Amino acid sequence: MSTTETNRYLEGNFAPVTEEVTAFDLEVTGEIPTELAGRLLRIGPNPVVPEDPATYHWFTGDGMVHGVRIRDGRAEWYRNRFVRSDRVTEALGEPPIEGPRHGMGDGANTNVISLAGRTYALVEAGPVPVELTYELETACRSNFGGTLDGSFTAHPHADPVTGELHAVTYYWQWDHLRYVVVGADGLVRKTVHVPVPGRPMVHDCAITETQVLLFDLPVTFNLDAAMNGVRLPYLWDEGYAARVGLLPRDGEAGDVVWCELDRPCFVYHPLNAYDLPDGRVVVDVIRHPKMFATDLQGPNEGPPSLWRWTLDPASGRVKEEQLDDRAQEFPRLDERRTGRRHRFGYGTTLGAGVEHGPTIKHDLDAGTAELHHYGPGRVSLEPVFVARSDDAAEDDGWVMSYVYDAATDRSDVVILAAQDFTGEPLATIHLPRRVPFGFHGNWVPDA
Repeated sequence: MSTTETNRYLEGNFAPVTEEVTAFDLEVTGEIPTELAGRLLRIGPNPVVPEDPATYHWFTGDGMVHGVRIRDGRAEWYRNRFVRSDRVTEALGEPPIEGPRHGMGDGANTNVISLAGRTYALVEAGPVPVELTYELETACRSNFGGTLDGSFTAHPHADPVTGELHAVTYYWQWDHLRYVVVGADGLVRKTVHVPVPGRPMVHDCAITETQVLLFDLPVTFNLDAAMNGVRLPYLWDEGYAARVGLLPRDGEAGDVVWCELDRPCFVYHPLNAYDLPDGRVVVDVIRHPKMFATDLQGPNEGPPSLWRWTLDPASGRVKEEQLDDRAQEFPRLDERRTGRRHRFGYGTTLGAGVEHGPTIKHDLDAGTAELHHYGPGRVSLEPVFVARSDDAAEDDGWVMSYVYDAATDRSDVVILAAQDFTGEPLATIHLPRRVPFGFHGNWVPDA
C-alpha cells in the first residue's frame, strides 16, 4: 500500500468538486444540431468528505452524476448531484434514501443509464442500482421491482433489436459469476450462475447475437488485503489463468465453453463482439498488461491498448492481435452495432498513468485511426457516439464528450461531426464549472 502523502486521484481534475450546481441557458459556441433532444449524462467518483491520500482508491469515491439537457438547438441546463448513499446523506445532514440493499455499500459511481423510462446510477461488486429523477436527484435504491437477486454491474449491454440488457455480475462472497438478463420492461427475466475457480473482478462483459462473453481474468479478491484495510481488495493474481467464456444467450452454466489466453492480462472494457459464420467469436478489447500489482490506488500498470481477440470454441484458444499501440481507454461504438460486426470505434487516449488526452476514432476495416485535438491543455473524458437517426449509416452522427480545460479549470461539452472527426467542433457548450475525470456516461434521448 502506498504511504505517500499525495494521490493523483485527489489532485488536478481528478479532485472532487464540493458544490452541487444548477445552471440554465448555457453559453454555446457554434450550433448544436437540432436533431439532438435529451441529456448527456456521466458519472464518476467524487468524495463528499476529505480522503486520506495514502489509502484512497479512485474506484471507491462517492458518486457524482453530471448532466446537460439539450433541446431545439439549446443547452437548457447543467446539473451535478451527489448520488445519495448513506455516507453522502450523513455528510450532508439529510435523511437516508429508501430501497433494498445488497452487500456492504450502497453507493454508485461508475455508469448512468436509462432503462424502461427510468434513470439509474450503477456500480459493480455488490450494491444495487440507484434510481435518479430526470433532474438527477436521488430517488431510491432499486432491485428492479424485486427481480434482481444480489448485485448488478456498471456495464450492462443493450441488444439493439430486443432492447434487453445483458449483464455479468459478481460479489466477493460468490464462487460464481451471474449472467443476468433484464427485459425492456425493467425486470430481470433470467439469471444463470456460472462457477469460477476464484473470486475475479469482472468489470464488463460483451455480447454477440448468440453469446455472452465472460471475462475470467487474474485480478481476484484478496482476503488478506481486505483484512489489512486495502480499500479495493482486488489484486493481481499471477497464478490465476486468463480465459474468456462463451455462454449461449439461451443456455445454462453447463453450456459455457472456456477459451484460454496465452498471456495474462486484464480487461475493463471491450469495444464490441460479434459472431463469425464458422462459430468463432471476435471481440475487440482494451488490454491492460497487468492490474493492481504495484499500484493500489488506481489502474496504472502499463499502457492499455486496443487488441482483437478471436475466440475459437473448437480449440479452446484465443488468437490475439494488436490493432493500435497507442495508450487508450473508454472505448465506445455506435451502439446500434452492439453484438454485430462493427467498423468504427471511439475512445480517449491516455498519457502517463491515466492522464487524459485527445479522442481517437478507429476505422477498423481500413486499419486507420484519427485524433481530435481540442487545443492546448484541453483533454477529453469518455466520448459518446449518437446516431443522426435510427436508420442512419454507422458513423453518421455525432461524437459528444465532456472536455476539461486546464487553463480555465472549467469544462465544456464538445460536439463533433463523426464523419469530420478532425474538423472544427459543431458546438461547444460552456459549463459553469469543471467536471472531474471519472468513468462512464450516455446520451439519453427524450422519449
